[in-house]
Amino acid sequence: MKNILLIQTGGTIAMHLDHDQPELDTNRFTELLLGAIPELSTIADIEIDKVFFEDSSDIRQEHWKELSLHIKKRYSEFDGFVILHGTDTMAYTASALSFSLRNLGKPIILTGSQVPMSNIRSDARRNLVNAVELATHPIHEVAICFNDHLYRGNRATKMSIGDFDAFASPNYPPLGEVGIDIELSQTWKRPAHDLHANPVFDDSLHVIKLYPGMNPVMLNYIDLNETKAIIFEAFGSGNFPMKGDKSLIPFMEKCRKNGCHVIITSQAAYDSVDLNQYTSGRAAKSLGALSAGDMTMESTITKTMHLLGSKLADDVFKSQFEQNISGERSQ
Repeated sequence: MKNILLIQTGGTIAMHLDHDQPELDTNRFTELLLGAIPELSTIADIEIDKVFFEDSSDIRQEHWKELSLHIKKRYSEFDGFVILHGTDTMAYTASALSFSLRNLGKPIILTGSQVPMSNIRSDARRNLVNAVELATHPIHEVAICFNDHLYRGNRATKMSIGDFDAFASPNYPPLGEVGIDIELSQTWKRPAHDLHANPVFDDSLHVIKLYPGMNPVMLNYIDLNETKAIIFEAFGSGNFPMKGDKSLIPFMEKCRKNGCHVIITSQAAYDSVDLNQYTSGRAAKSLGALSAGDMTMESTITKTMHLLGSKLADDVFKSQFEQNISGERSQ
């Protein structure tokens, strides 16, 4: 029987209802888990670690580092890892782990629930059973298991607040589906090298969502001496205003003169940013702006933070950002 490490980080799955208000319950979780899902012991030998216990809205790069190092420390002891995590930032954590843990030869499966496990109509039981069983399979990457789907972690995004089918993978097919049987869509080769953990992240960036009529003057309040990257969530395939006093070109020029990376992604979840397709994209590219391709916003942000944390030269940052380094973007 496989050995699986179940890592608790908090989230809705660990909540209980107290006077109709959901609260995180660190003390009752293990008792609740083993009592509600005793059949987990028939799937694998499970050990439970509480690395931290947070609402996922409070999870940030310090937690990603702690998770990465904890998995690295216990990597040789287990055949797979399941991380229980709040859904709101699950895709961010999955993406961050995919960049900080390289040469994975074992599954790291994140899961959670839309409804607390203590609720009679919770989706927690199904998601957790599926995740543990999937963690016994040779899936050599970070993935998200939710509502009978298995998604590549850095390709997933949360799409629904209240639906049990909360996640989707807009630009990459699911890694697997869980029905009567588990059907995996691909096979994984063993890595040629040992696991490498490099959980470095730098939060010196801003994300700017464009909207019609946005005043670029407001962007001048951003201190570019303290900012290493600007991510523009643009329209369509990377379009943005170029005419008159609404043009973003002067601000992009200012960013580049200050050594600040300019990255362009899209408000559309599906397909890819192409800076060669339209005039604005070509103008941005001529200034040195980078396309996020078909990466999710979660992946774009965490990859940028990781590369900034690696303290790369400008040309190396560009090369690494435009490469597919952990399955996060199509070539």
